[in-house]
Amino acid sequence: MEKEKLIQGLNEDLAHEYQAIIQYITYAATVAGIHRQELKEFFLAEVQDELRHAQLLADKITALGGKPTTQPAPVPEAEEPKAMLQAILEAEGQTIARYVARMKEAEALGDYGLANDLQEIISEETRHKEETEKLLRGHWKE
Repeated sequence: MEKEKLIQGLNEDLAHEYQAIIQYITYAATVAGIHRQELKEFFLAEVQDELRHAQLLADKITALGGKPTTQPAPVPEAEEPKAMLQAILEAEGQTIARYVARMKEAEALGDYGLANDLQEIISEETRHKEETEKLLRGHWKE
């Protein structure tokens, strides 16, 4: 039963990685204003990490006997650069929390390889979150 719960959780994580890919590509295409080029590059640079995360999750779900989801989580719409960055910041925070929980589930099942992979993803997502915070501080002070 715990393995099924882990597969279900990994599929939730996979849906959110798909969401992040769509979100970053959409925001890169639609961002406007004086900081457009800088933000477009920032958004597109994140896509490769999210693709790697999605592939790792899909492979692990299959290895555990599950079927990877093909449905992304809903993508938050945003039109202004600040709203885009805030949506990304919120998503990154939620993602980190999900991966911490998933890492603990993997450890409880004795899947230390997955736990290690998730720890690496947590580090990457934390860097994404910190870079987004810096962009928000630098351009859009409250």
